[in-house]
Amino acid sequence: MSQEIEIEFKNLLTKDEFNQLKKVFQIDEDDFILQENHYFDTPQFSLKELGAALRIRKKKNQFVLTLKEPAKIGLLETHQALTNDEAQTIITSGNLPEGPVVAQLQKLEVAVQTITYFGSLTTSRAEKNYKNGLIVLDHSRYLNIEDYELEYEVQDEEKGKAAFLQLLNEYSIPVRQTKNKIRRFYEQKYKEAR
Repeated sequence: MSQEIEIEFKNLLTKDEFNQLKKVFQIDEDDFILQENHYFDTPQFSLKELGAALRIRKKKNQFVLTLKEPAKIGLLETHQALTNDEAQTIITSGNLPEGPVVAQLQKLEVAVQTITYFGSLTTSRAEKNYKNGLIVLDHSRYLNIEDYELEYEVQDEEKGKAAFLQLLNEYSIPVRQTKNKIRRFYEQKYKEAR
């Protein structure tokens, strides 16, 4: 089973702050890779209630089904590679193939047969190594929203947080309470449905 713990810090950015960090980290437009995230839950939002999330990510014509769930530190991610046909079947029908993600969903007592597709978010992403971690600049588009985000993925939570806060401070970027992409997506979808 492909599982890993994800420890990351994130902060929404203005377009100007995003462009400033592109210059700081010497990131060109050619460094950005397009990825599509397709989001799923049950009609009752069982995963959201558990603090979990389910997505298919398409990147460079590769598809990966990922379940994220809370862990003692960070998030536990369970990954499963998909074929294009499997990904399209999940998007159109919600039918998940057997494998580690379904097994993990069953451990969480989520009704796998009720998984439903809710929509997609497209991100242009660039990554750079920085102080024993990975800086990620994301420009995302979903529904009627366009946003910019800085993520910092690390192995050590304490040292990572210190380095992240130091980076924000160094470039006069205010700390902003930042929800993850799937939560921002669902909140916007809910607003538009009202």
